[in-house]
Amino acid sequence: MSAGRAFPVVYAEHVATTAAFYESLGFARHFQFPAEGDPGYIGLRRGDAEVAVVASEWPRQQYGEAVAAGARFELFVYVEGLDGVLDSLRAAGVTVLREPGDMPWGERVAFVSDPNGNPVALAEAS
Repeated sequence: MSAGRAFPVVYAEHVATTAAFYESLGFARHFQFPAEGDPGYIGLRRGDAEVAVVASEWPRQQYGEAVAAGARFELFVYVEGLDGVLDSLRAAGVTVLREPGDMPWGERVAFVSDPNGNPVALAEAS
């Protein structure tokens, strides 16, 4: 393990469903625990980027905190063909929070919701 490695952990009621959402954005599983059956943890990579998905019971089990309702973080993901990605996600039942728009910093950005209500920004160069 690299001391420079860091990644966000998404708390999920349904780990496999949430991991599948991130896989639809180009992330690939590199670790699952347990290896067979219903996972409690899935590690995902996309190039140098990583995200992990863990069962929502994890914070209570590990340090006595409950997962709060609503948006708990925002993940910013660069994609190619934003409109096509958004169409695929919409067809899969993903909630679109904001249609694509041009940002003053020179990117086109849309917002969707992951299966747990967290906003995910999808961006491409304008």
